Amino acid sequence: MLDGMRKASQGPIGKVVMAVLMGLIIVSFAVWGVGDMLRGFTPDTVAKVGSTKISQQEYSNKLQSELYRLQRQIRQPLTPSQARALGLDAQVLDRMIDEAAFDERARKMGLAISNATIAQAVRDDPGLKGPDGKFDAGKFNEYLRDSGLTEATFIAQQRDVYLRQQLQYSLVEGLSAPQALTQALLDAQNETRAISYFILPAAAAGDVPPPSEAVLKAYFDAHKLQWRAPEYRSFDELVVTPASLAKPDSVSDADARAQYDKDKAAKYTVPEKRKLQQIVFPSEAEATEADAKIKAGASLDDIAKARKLSDADLNLGDVTKAGVFDPAVADAAFALPQGAVSTPIKGRFGFVLVKVLSITPGSVKPFDEVKGAIKQEIAASRAVDQVQSLHDKIEDARGNGKSVAEAAKSLGLTATVYNGVDRDGLDAAGAKVNVPDDKLVLPAVFASDVGVDDEPIATKDGGYVWFSVTKIEPAHDRSFAEVKDKVAAAWRVEEMAKRLAADAAEAVKKLDAGADIADLAKAAKADVKTAKDIRRGGVDGLTADVTAAVFQVGPTGAGSASTPQGRLVFKVTADALPPPTPGDPQVATTQDRLKSEMSSALVEQYVNALKRELGVSVDRRVMQGAEGG
Repeated sequence: MLDGMRKASQGPIGKVVMAVLMGLIIVSFAVWGVGDMLRGFTPDTVAKVGSTKISQQEYSNKLQSELYRLQRQIRQPLTPSQARALGLDAQVLDRMIDEAAFDERARKMGLAISNATIAQAVRDDPGLKGPDGKFDAGKFNEYLRDSGLTEATFIAQQRDVYLRQQLQYSLVEGLSAPQALTQALLDAQNETRAISYFILPAAAAGDVPPPSEAVLKAYFDAHKLQWRAPEYRSFDELVVTPASLAKPDSVSDADARAQYDKDKAAKYTVPEKRKLQQIVFPSEAEATEADAKIKAGASLDDIAKARKLSDADLNLGDVTKAGVFDPAVADAAFALPQGAVSTPIKGRFGFVLVKVLSITPGSVKPFDEVKGAIKQEIAASRAVDQVQSLHDKIEDARGNGKSVAEAAKSLGLTATVYNGVDRDGLDAAGAKVNVPDDKLVLPAVFASDVGVDDEPIATKDGGYVWFSVTKIEPAHDRSFAEVKDKVAAAWRVEEMAKRLAADAAEAVKKLDAGADIADLAKAAKADVKTAKDIRRGGVDGLTADVTAAVFQVGPTGAGSASTPQGRLVFKVTADALPPPTPGDPQVATTQDRLKSEMSSALVEQYVNALKRELGVSVDRRVMQGAEGG
């Protein structure tokens, strides 16, 4: 090609063409930059905050680090598509953008921190100290290895962290919760009310005649979103786990019996329990003296009273033999008959008298009762190696272009076909679809697309789930004809609720005018009930709607609220606010909580203002490239 270019450039026209071509190349270098030309014009900046850039590599590292942290927390592997479905990518980038905004402001303000200060802060970090309370270099090096950082990179990161903290501390230093706000919050938390109430049942709404077609159609049009069909997805799923591959029938009775004998004490035996009392004496002479008194007719309780022992000092509780701390006491106590008192026992902390109050015999599950479960466990254990082998074969098949269903068939397995499942695992009729590991699988299914070759999902029991989306039915409005029966039922429920609400409102007016709630309840053929010590946080027996309504009226007011049984009508009969107690720890706790919330809100407002001032841009294409999709 170069020879051709040289020959073409020999003539006058060729020279002109080559000059123009070289000019264009030079201009392109000037416009795009040499670096971009060499990289094939691929940018590597995920986001930019002012003049601070967040590179693709930085974002990818942070995202992977957060993904690993989350996996350790939930003890479950996560695929990139699942992480995106959880919004992990957006959370990581938002946090990095906030940090970049602080970094930009710190630079513009000329804030700095010395290496010596950072080194001292590292030495003072409690997480990097050894048992002697001093800085542990081994722990520090271990942290660097686990984080994939060099010491220089760590120091650079810490410098940014400390400068951000300086900025944040300057915002909230000296901030305190206003006394009036603290007291108002304490009053709201501690105020209690009592009510008398009765319930108007659904039957009190009377007979609701069926609506006309026009009324029903108008109701449908006004509530179309309620009848909107969600997005449905159809997909094939292949589950390969030790449990799914297990063949319990292949496990012999002899093998099951051997496992049963091995695990009998730990898994299938309920140990004997005894309710015990004991007294520990500082000397053998005192224990012998007490033993003589008991043999002469005194009780262990009499001895305890004479020694001024409390029930907590006397009672060991209902314990197994292994639950008794002192082996000598345990051996003696579990050799006694019920009601008996031991002779003096030389224990770890003195001489002991122990009494057996009651005995709960132990039990052992017979082999035949648990044989099936044992065979299943053994078979699942034997299938572990088979799972990994099948994993590799399935991945090879998919790598050769086979679908999940085809890969399953080629290995003598069967993929399950799911037709029309929504995000909540419901079908078009609203019935629950049995999707194994649905909490992991469904988010991944809805984060994927038709034709995408997704990674298998690792299950908690050491297996794998493969899936492929075969069809997507977008969310859409259902027609009136499709949901007419459901519309009619919903209209009737709402109509009955309106009638009950109107009757309840009339009753509330009468209560506010001085009527007796007992008379109103009697007219409604309902019973008057009471509830007391109601707080804004709720009380047993009352719904959250009722509790909210109780505190929406005055201290002697009346009101109503919807309940599953109908409509509750109430009258406040008592309103109490405990007086402030000097030194009440709740005051300090509330002030600290308010200060923390106020500080967080102030820092959030500041960083949002910073981002507006500096300007933020995000390249979604580069972001997706860093995520691998």
